[in-house]
Amino acid sequence: MTARAESAAATKQSILESAHRLLLAHSFEEMTVDIVAAGADTTARTVLRLFGSKEELLAQALHSLGQFGLAPITTDDVEALVKGAYDFYEKVGDTVIRWLADEPRIAAMHEHLNIGRQHLRAWVAEAFVSELGQLQGSAQRELHDALIVAFDVYTWKLLRRDFGLSRRAAQATTLRIIRGLIGGYKDG
Repeated sequence: MTARAESAAATKQSILESAHRLLLAHSFEEMTVDIVAAGADTTARTVLRLFGSKEELLAQALHSLGQFGLAPITTDDVEALVKGAYDFYEKVGDTVIRWLADEPRIAAMHEHLNIGRQHLRAWVAEAFVSELGQLQGSAQRELHDALIVAFDVYTWKLLRRDFGLSRRAAQATTLRIIRGLIGGYKDG
């Protein structure tokens, strides 16, 4: 009985790993149960027996991916924060943009992306605790929100994909935006 349970657990893990690989490269519509099964060297029937549906497979795959992480926080080094954010987005930014396109149709994707939004909000609050701590009320909220926009994947996409800037130029632009925001709140 133990060998059978271990085999089932290994098959389930293999299916999740196949789904992870597909999630990073394809939209939800492109990620068929047959393709997931082939990547796990099993059958679509086995995938559906273990997960019940493609939607449940997606939910479990997203949950087991955990949170992608932005750079470790180094307060007082905005340049390092921007570089770390770009390191992250250069790896997964296109995937996150694709997920955002799937979000309105897929509940599990919406839940996963909300976790990412909360993570970014907390990361910015911690990274800029000194600057935010100098403000109160609506000014503090406005600066916090503006810094989130500066670090958001859509900002990265605009600069890198839509405007076609090099990574170096995009990072420099982001850095100027952030310094301008902080300076504007210190002066005003």
